[in-house]
Amino acid sequence: MKKLAAEFIGTFSLVFAGTGAIVIDETTGGAVTHVGVALTFGLIVLAMIYTIGDISGAHLNPAVSLGFFAARRFSLRQAIPYIASQCGGALAASGVLRLLFPQNEMLGTTVPAGSAIQSFILELILTATLMFVILGVSTGAAEKGITAGIVVGAVIGLEAMFAGPICGASMNPARSLGPALMSGNIQHLWTYLLAPVIGACIGVIGCRCVRESGCCSNNISHRAED
Repeated sequence: MKKLAAEFIGTFSLVFAGTGAIVIDETTGGAVTHVGVALTFGLIVLAMIYTIGDISGAHLNPAVSLGFFAARRFSLRQAIPYIASQCGGALAASGVLRLLFPQNEMLGTTVPAGSAIQSFILELILTATLMFVILGVSTGAAEKGITAGIVVGAVIGLEAMFAGPICGASMNPARSLGPALMSGNIQHLWTYLLAPVIGACIGVIGCRCVRESGCCSNNISHRAED
């Protein structure tokens, strides 16, 4: 239960700070800026990895939990409650933002700036890169340690910086689910649910190509259960 509570709180913090930065940027006429939004996402993930990484592994993302499962580092029995907690945290964060900023119509919902297929491919590649990096710096199914927080936070900030204006750079089904449901803007939600999951699986395949003995080894399959 502590692990699930950590995932709930961590994902709540991610969505509240990240999408909150988008909402406040819109409310203040650009005071936060796009760069500020990207940095907010990166920094909150960095902070949560250092805060709860030793408790739950700081997945904060259903695609990451499923990626660890695909990499045989995490059991499906563990992944399903994690995903439920992450989605619950995201919905709670978006609910609070709805109460604080009732005039905002989008609440930070991710929507394509161009075609849906363009954003789908971007989200897929971004998440594959993120998962590849996470597998490289994590231990078992846990993002923890000195390097994990800095590297994962930096990658998220970097990807949000350059791809955010086109696809939103969600890379996280829970991050997109909360704002979409709370704002009622669900027409493009399928893109941000499906693409990150496929991308995470591609990231696992990429890790297997370069870290055959370490990425998906049965020796570290269930360290997160310890």
